[in-house]
Amino acid sequence: MKKLLILGGSSYLIPVIEAAKNLGVYTITCDYLPNNIGHKFSDEYHNISITEKDKVYELAKRLEVDGIISFATDPGVVTAAYVCEKLNLPSPPLKSVEILQNKGKFRKFLKENNFNVPYFNTFKTYEDLKNQIGEIKFPVIIKPVDSAGSKGVSRVDRLEDIEEAARIAFNHSFSGEIIVEQFIKKNGNSSDSDCFSVDNELKFASFSSQLFDEKAPNSFVPSAFIWPSDMGGTHKENLENELDRLVKLLDLGTSIYNIETRVGTDDKEYIMEVSPRGGGNRISEILKLATKQDLILNNIKFALGMELDIVTKPVYHDVIAFYVIHSNYDGVFRDFHIDESFYNEHVMDINLNVNKGEKIYKFEGANNTIGNIILRFESYEDAKFYLTDESKWFKLNIER
Repeated sequence: MKKLLILGGSSYLIPVIEAAKNLGVYTITCDYLPNNIGHKFSDEYHNISITEKDKVYELAKRLEVDGIISFATDPGVVTAAYVCEKLNLPSPPLKSVEILQNKGKFRKFLKENNFNVPYFNTFKTYEDLKNQIGEIKFPVIIKPVDSAGSKGVSRVDRLEDIEEAARIAFNHSFSGEIIVEQFIKKNGNSSDSDCFSVDNELKFASFSSQLFDEKAPNSFVPSAFIWPSDMGGTHKENLENELDRLVKLLDLGTSIYNIETRVGTDDKEYIMEVSPRGGGNRISEILKLATKQDLILNNIKFALGMELDIVTKPVYHDVIAFYVIHSNYDGVFRDFHIDESFYNEHVMDINLNVNKGEKIYKFEGANNTIGNIILRFESYEDAKFYLTDESKWFKLNIER
């Protein structure tokens, strides 16, 4: 019986655990939060922080696992590659993963290899940043080099706001380093979606339309997604070619990826982030519904050295959307209401992360979500109509 070590324990791992069990695989979860819901579904749980690489290595070695993955769990991605390299288990190369997981190193890699990239610089202290302020042209984005879920991210339009934004970014950085980069004004919607490569060839490249709640405390955290994207065909093709080139340059081999891209008002395509893991927000689950290709299953099979199912360019059978249930202020969750006719026509699945009467927090990061809803529409236009103003169909009851 093959053993799979899964780093993390969030609800996003439940489909991974279930898919592995359907293959007859013994599942082991690992993190420092014993009450995480994912541990209730795995066969075995170990209380070890997934950022402690050597402790995870000792665990994997002792348990004689056959594969390791860090699905939708950003802090575990480097650890998984590190342990896989030491145990000679299937994984993209550690050196390449370390580049992808550090925003400063990644921007440098993009620049050195002639990808489109905005102005950027990295800093380890605010004093270093102050010495370079003369180079900065506003607006800029300031964020940690090593956090995920839009935590610690700020847009800065004025010199007098830069110190506070830097403080927030430093507070969310594991390594104590931040990046300042030119803000790329969007032409259309940005994309956040999952992709898959096989033997250094990008086989499955998907793009979404990200939507944002401008009233949220952090307007950089996506509040909804639509598949397929409304991005123009030429831009999609150019991004597919550039992503394929990136996979080859970093010798990434076979892997799932969560990839963020956008087209700027300068009409250039930008690769914003590439992480060798499945994305949160149930992206791979939605892609299975929309394209009938199972990236989760293939991620597991690769990690365990099993033969993959065929991976091809996605063909979308439905317009599928994802709405993030969130509050713009702290309070106590009571309930929510969905218009009955809308529910019957469009709702496919609802997932709640909190219980009635539980404290919830304002939407400052992906970790502050109340739950999510998967929706099906007849057209992209219908999806955008309802998701740009959820008050047309959805009401959230939060007690302040």
